[in-house]
Amino acid sequence: MSHDADRIDRLEMRVAEQERVIEDLDATVTAQWTAIDQLRRQLGQFVDRLADAERRLPAEPDAPPPHY
Repeated sequence: MSHDADRIDRLEMRVAEQERVIEDLDATVTAQWTAIDQLRRQLGQFVDRLADAERRLPAEPDAPPPHY
């Protein structure tokens, strides 16, 4: 009977360790998704700023500048 009790104890320890690992992985994935969402928002802002800056650029002149 002691053998069965030892086996059950080992299995319970393994399950507890696996639950801890799963919780750690879940926290890591959640943190990564939070960072990804933040980076996507920042990238969108930069794209908008770049598009705005490009709209503000003067049109290309038809004639070359006088120093040519």
